Amino acid sequence: MIASFVRPDRPDEVVARATWAGPEVRVEADDDAIRATVARIFRPTAVVVDDPALRTAGTRGPVLLPPGSLRWFLAAARARSDAEGLAVSFAPSEGSRAVAWDPAGAYRTFGGQVERIERSAAARD
Repeated sequence: MIASFVRPDRPDEVVARATWAGPEVRVEADDDAIRATVARIFRPTAVVVDDPALRTAGTRGPVLLPPGSLRWFLAAARARSDAEGLAVSFAPSEGSRAVAWDPAGAYRTFGGQVERIERSAAARD
């Protein structure tokens, strides 16, 4: 998964990219200050999200996502980029294959399947 960062006032100019590679995040930016900013966004600390899809049945309230997972990568980028003055968008990694997912026959959730495919693409790199 690739997160592309832009300044809100210049949405057509990508200033940095971050790639989720399993438990680590690779940051690419021409400017050292922007690279440091994106590194702060992906500092390896937990992210708290209030997403009902992540809760255990019968529970309520926010969920703590520990660093390293694809869900953490997405949540950290969404939750922290605004405070750093950046906007974020996501795209699949270049090595990723298309995701075919049939909920009736799946033993993994859609998010779990995407994470599995992204992990295998990162391992090939």
